Amino acid sequence: MYKYIINRVLLMIPTLLGAAVLVFFVLRLAPGDVCEMRMAGTGLFADPEAIAICQENLGLNDSKLVQFGRFVGGYFTFDLGISMWTARPITEEIGLRFQLSLQLAIMATILSIIIAIPLGTLSAVKQNTWIDYVVRSFSIAGIAMPSFWLGILIILGLLITTQVWFGAPWMPPITYVSPLEDPLGNLAQLIWPAMATGYRYAAVSTRMTRSALLEVLREDYVRTARAKGLLEKVIINRHALKNALLPVVTIIGIEFAFLMGGLVVTEQVFNLNGLGKLFVESVLNHDYNMTQQLVMLVALIFILTNFFVDLLYAWLDPRIRYA
Repeated sequence: MYKYIINRVLLMIPTLLGAAVLVFFVLRLAPGDVCEMRMAGTGLFADPEAIAICQENLGLNDSKLVQFGRFVGGYFTFDLGISMWTARPITEEIGLRFQLSLQLAIMATILSIIIAIPLGTLSAVKQNTWIDYVVRSFSIAGIAMPSFWLGILIILGLLITTQVWFGAPWMPPITYVSPLEDPLGNLAQLIWPAMATGYRYAAVSTRMTRSALLEVLREDYVRTARAKGLLEKVIINRHALKNALLPVVTIIGIEFAFLMGGLVVTEQVFNLNGLGKLFVESVLNHDYNMTQQLVMLVALIFILTNFFVDLLYAWLDPRIRYA
């Protein structure tokens, strides 16, 4: 098992290096830069000399190799640099949004697991009954419905319901507060986007749980267990569900990593200042430093998530860790 973990950790290094090379040189292929955006983005006259001074100050006139060395070298000195657009430290800019995005991703993941595993199992066990049809309708509706559209419906529902019940409309707060400072205020803000994204997340996982469990329930060892007289509950919980969870764990891991930087539209709907919104702003402003660090952060989250998924694989299926 230790050899398996060490191999997986060592594989992270070339993966991160490849991501760094790719993001750095692809960004430089885009026309324009942050100095032109700052001084010419308003459509007013921009002094070419002032643009050249700005580029010099930001190091954009250095060779690509020097810039790349500065970018990668920052990881060894724990200095991610400053944002070219706001001139604030990148760690500070990302840190403000990371907590919100991480909490939202965790809440949506927990919500989806609580919904998906029981419903997917129930749907598989009650195959072709009315229960199965209801669960399948629920999951298909979740897959078909974009989370941002569900978010709009939730906001409208909150406004109308509170207007009718309390006489005044109520909206979720838009300023993020830590759950340690104000748990209720934090929950009032993030529970709604977590429900909007968690529903679609749960729908995909429910479908995967159902199909994987149905496949496992047709295996010979399950048939043998039934022939030996084991209780159906024991067969499902102890023998079938654990083996059926491998593809479900994969889906959960991929979706979690996606939620950390991919909720651009949902964040706009709920007016959340998360990583997705920062991503869009940095790309529009040609803020190379910020975009690079955000891409590397998302890549690191994907790699770490896959690492933990692989560890779960090894725990769920011993053949993997002994291979």
